[in-house]
Amino acid sequence: MSPVYYLYLSAVLFTVGAAGVLIRRNAILVFMCVELMLNAANLAFVTFARVVGNLEGQVAAFFTMVVAAAEVVVGLAIIVTIFRTRRSASVDDANLLKY
Repeated sequence: MSPVYYLYLSAVLFTVGAAGVLIRRNAILVFMCVELMLNAANLAFVTFARVVGNLEGQVAAFFTMVVAAAEVVVGLAIIVTIFRTRRSASVDDANLLKY
């Protein structure tokens, strides 16, 4: 299978994730779209590593997954805290936390 198809898939996944971040108002859905964008970047890293024939892209994808795992822990904790205090997971309500 040609690596071009993987890059097309990566571009489509990234576009869907970016559209979700820009359109959605629910914080959990925005968070899932950011994760989709990170996975699209990982797919591109691994594809380019496969084409070039070295492991640098796969190592970059591994570190991106580690950062994404840490982001999930912190991000979901913040979203759950906002939901418990405001009873809403809307992104528009996040600016109310400064009071």
